Amino acid sequence: MEVGEHLSDKARADLLLVDAARSGDQAAFATLMDRYRESIYYMMMKMVRNNDDADDLTIEAFGKAFSRLDQYSPSFAFSTWLFKIASNNCIDFIRKKRIKLTSMDTGYTNDEGESITIDARSVTRDPEETIIHNQKVKHMRHLVSKLKPRYRELIEKRYFEELSYEEIADELNLPLGTVKAQLFRARDFLAQMMEQTKDAI
Repeated sequence: MEVGEHLSDKARADLLLVDAARSGDQAAFATLMDRYRESIYYMMMKMVRNNDDADDLTIEAFGKAFSRLDQYSPSFAFSTWLFKIASNNCIDFIRKKRIKLTSMDTGYTNDEGESITIDARSVTRDPEETIIHNQKVKHMRHLVSKLKPRYRELIEKRYFEELSYEEIADELNLPLGTVKAQLFRARDFLAQMMEQTKDAI
């Protein structure tokens, strides 16, 4: 049996795009994103019920999938693999958010079943933690400054000024889809730079 022969016509078409994307074809990346962005977004919305979070999680899902394309096996459809990555990433996000939102009085139960009470004093960083945090922020801003101007502007507006995607699109007079796609690329570049310079902090 040929590779992907058991797949549907749509899944076989995806497989051709995945192969092209593995070779660095940017148009193939864009086509895969266009094909599944809306479906992933609606799935994220059902899980988190927040527009901005769903947008971020959609972009993250594609980022994780595209960075792991070498791990994809055509024994099942690309869409199945992509949705699994998206749902797992979203579950992690919800779990982390729930811990952050947990009352400091009641604490929470960890994976081992132990009850953890959050000490309010630990919310305030000690001097050493403050220095490390400030170094990380400084390092992040330094990396952002090295991005191409259009990517740098998008990252600054989204994460430093905390504007919504819609606000960025309005301010820069760009289509919403362009803002999301370029932010995805900007975050991808930034993640690669952080990985390469992680020993600097």
